[in-house]
Amino acid sequence: MEEKKFDVQSIIGFVLIFGILIFMFYQNRPTPEELAAEKAKQEQVEAAKASENTETEAVDNNVSQLDLQDSTAVANYQGKLGAFGFTKPSNDITTLENDVLLLKISNKGGQIVEAKMKQFVTYDSVPVYLVKDGNASFGLDFSTSDNRVLNTADLYFEPTMTNDNGNQVLSLKAKTSNNQYLEYRYVMKPNDYLVDFTIKSKGLDNVISTSKPVTLDWKLKGIRHSKSIQYENRYTRLTYNHEDGKISKLSEGSDDEETEEDVKWISYRQHFFSSILAADEPFKSGDLTSVNLVEEESRTFGFTKEYASALPVELEGGEISKDLHWYFGPTDVDTLSKYEDLGLDDSIPFGWGIFGWINRYVFTPFYGLLSTYFPYGIAIVIMTILVRLAMSPVTYKSYLSQAKMKVLKPEITELGEKYKDNAMKKQQETMKLYGKAGVSPMSGCIPAVIQMPIFYALFMFFPTSFALRQKSFLWADDLSSFDTIYQFPEGFSIPFYGDHVSLFPILASIAIFFYMNMTTGQNMPTQPGMPNMKFIMYLMPFMMLFFFNNYASGLSLYYFVSNLITIGIMLVIKNVIIDNDKIHAQIQENKKKPKKENKFQKKMREMMEQAEAQKKK
Repeated sequence: MEEKKFDVQSIIGFVLIFGILIFMFYQNRPTPEELAAEKAKQEQVEAAKASENTETEAVDNNVSQLDLQDSTAVANYQGKLGAFGFTKPSNDITTLENDVLLLKISNKGGQIVEAKMKQFVTYDSVPVYLVKDGNASFGLDFSTSDNRVLNTADLYFEPTMTNDNGNQVLSLKAKTSNNQYLEYRYVMKPNDYLVDFTIKSKGLDNVISTSKPVTLDWKLKGIRHSKSIQYENRYTRLTYNHEDGKISKLSEGSDDEETEEDVKWISYRQHFFSSILAADEPFKSGDLTSVNLVEEESRTFGFTKEYASALPVELEGGEISKDLHWYFGPTDVDTLSKYEDLGLDDSIPFGWGIFGWINRYVFTPFYGLLSTYFPYGIAIVIMTILVRLAMSPVTYKSYLSQAKMKVLKPEITELGEKYKDNAMKKQQETMKLYGKAGVSPMSGCIPAVIQMPIFYALFMFFPTSFALRQKSFLWADDLSSFDTIYQFPEGFSIPFYGDHVSLFPILASIAIFFYMNMTTGQNMPTQPGMPNMKFIMYLMPFMMLFFFNNYASGLSLYYFVSNLITIGIMLVIKNVIIDNDKIHAQIQENKKKPKKENKFQKKMREMMEQAEAQKKK
């Protein structure tokens, strides 16, 4: 039997190419003067962006406060508002707070001006804010019967705080008289991220114009929470529920906008945290917009995407009445599943189709169970072992197919020499040989296809699993993000690789290299005039090294352990389970048995025979 061994020339070529690339990167690295100039340029660009963002926030989000000491300014303000000038201006802030969430709500606009997660911090240990420093705005656009166009963000509300069976209730009223008003009502429950929010008017049927639309406008700029803004932005996305339960998303990589019908809820997802506005009764339509703010990797830029939604609010008898809910909290399946009636857990990016189903109903609960008994990194290793053992029958089928093909290789080579001038005849005789031997050349591909859903489900699981956020293992300080064993100097980055070196992807690539060499590396055909397929197979781990350098370290850990286990399983199958002599004997017995053709095989044979006859003519 042919002895399997490493192709030394291919390995040398692989190492040389890697060395050449590193040398090129080293030679072309910027000088200290160029780095300093680039840093100064970057600081100028980001300062300009920050200035532009600040101006946009001041204009769009209406965060400017009225100088209450200036009686002339107050009088002018009240005159512009008409009947709504009745409410006395006040710049006070009211705080709603429980064990998990803190909200600050301004009398100006009656809107949330700060939303803080009390149990979570960012990568640099700063509290997680979803709303802060004017990054968000909320208001109703409407017209009055005296032809004024107003937005509630410009109105002042009068607050009243009460307690209802342990729930904090904040009522804010923009009054036109003592008994006529527009009310925002917030209800915060203990230890809950969901805040009930009601918009209701009383006695305004003659104040608000019924001939012109009332529109709810909600805008938010996603605040950066992760060490890599490009990585975080990859999983930052506007998701929405519409048309009786259909879940759709705007583009995560570019600017996008849509107009939809029957909008139930809108999620401004910021990777691991979400700001969600949900309605008991769907909005009839919605204009949704997402603008990508990230152009390149930056260690200082503070925003990911800018979201905007415009939703029509219907009047009932000339009055407004809309029951809504605010959710400010983690994009975590355990938390969001509590709001089953609203279906907020559908905003989690589990993946598409069967891949998302596997992620949601298999890997997420399975890993959650393991992580309750083991440290998070160890839980990944245990899950990997169990997954690979569950897939070992597939691995066995794949290797058995390779063993059969290897046994038939001398006969296939002989057919190639015999019919080297007649490709069609060669193919016909090869397929006939496969049929007699009971071997299917596709049987080795089927196991790979079966494993694809597992591969993709895990690919989505590790970067988006909230359970892995900021959980450390060995040298990785966050299993949901990339590990870093070396950080390049500021301003230096390798194209397609990044500004850091991650160790888990290196280990995973090495394991993939040895696995591929064991399975397909030695059996790849080499034909004159064609690329060296064996070398291409060796190049793949190198490409994976670049690809996974900026992905979740938990994913690289999984592939590293998975390939080590698979290599061990393959060695057991090869040296203990599979007997090549028995396989050869079985194939020879199969050749002696009459082979009954199915309709498809018969049709294919007849077509090939007709083509052969036509060629002879």
